[in-house]
Amino acid sequence: MRNNKLNMLASGATFLGLVSTITMAQADALTFNFHSGLTESRPEAEHIDAFATLVEEKSGGELKIDVYHAGALGLKEADVLRSLQRGMIDMALLYGEYYTRDAPALASVYAQGAITEADQHLDILPVIKEMYDDGFAKWDIHTVGGVVAPVFDVGLHCKEPVDSLEDLEGKKVRVWSRHLVETFDELGIAAQVIPQNDMYMALQTGVVDCAYYLSTVAKTVSLHEVTEYESYLHPWAAAPWIFGISEQSLGRLDDNQRQALEEAGQEIWARTRDLAVDAEREALARKERESLGITVLSPFSDEDMDTFVAAAWKAWKDMAENAGEDGLYYYNNVTEALSE
Repeated sequence: MRNNKLNMLASGATFLGLVSTITMAQADALTFNFHSGLTESRPEAEHIDAFATLVEEKSGGELKIDVYHAGALGLKEADVLRSLQRGMIDMALLYGEYYTRDAPALASVYAQGAITEADQHLDILPVIKEMYDDGFAKWDIHTVGGVVAPVFDVGLHCKEPVDSLEDLEGKKVRVWSRHLVETFDELGIAAQVIPQNDMYMALQTGVVDCAYYLSTVAKTVSLHEVTEYESYLHPWAAAPWIFGISEQSLGRLDDNQRQALEEAGQEIWARTRDLAVDAEREALARKERESLGITVLSPFSDEDMDTFVAAAWKAWKDMAENAGEDGLYYYNNVTEALSE
């Protein structure tokens, strides 16, 4: 009887010890919030969720990332740098061109017209990442990989046949940034920034005649319903999405948790880099647009592309100069690497 009691006591002590160990492990586990302004329907969202899953797996459950898509934390993109710097949020998906109020130089890291061949994007990525790392570090933000955006075709989507800069003269063009307005202005072509959500109506009502847009995903915004022609101009200089963590939050991690975070970020970066350039994807998307009734014209000539690139680089340099010393530093480093 006495032995049975001793065995019961020993078993109870073992159980309590196990419960205590589990409780301590749970207490040591951290959960970080992660802001993303992108909706869950965007392909980038899948990669962010994959990043969160990898972090939990690699840390043995010691670190969890709760991703809040579509700005569910109530944070405005313009305020992201300040919020991370103050430790108000743990992590965020960062996109350099969003922060023109607080860090205008970050918009000078990369610009449309920077590349003329898709493979150039892969060659220049390490330099681009280095520039972003430098820029975000000034805001006490540490970067841990990110999502390399696909390099889509960029074209002119018009209601009438347009496949040259000459054809664009007298036309009104929709663009997505001030840099592009200044690029087309340099070419003597009228352009204006129109948000993506308003682009369909602007074409339908004649506010603009053409849309400068990512041809590969033109179907998703129904451009085939309000335009009949498209012509390829150049590959998209796709600025990557960066995973950023507040230095304050980073300081709460132990070595295992930090290693898990770094490895997961780099794994997603490598995975998306391998998917970024895909000629077959572009060809299939082009055929699909033709099946929707779009007439795909000949691409803009090499001469026209060179003229556009020269104007884009001039506008890019002007933008960098206006951003100050940091803007010129980023511009000079990236353009020097592109020129090698």
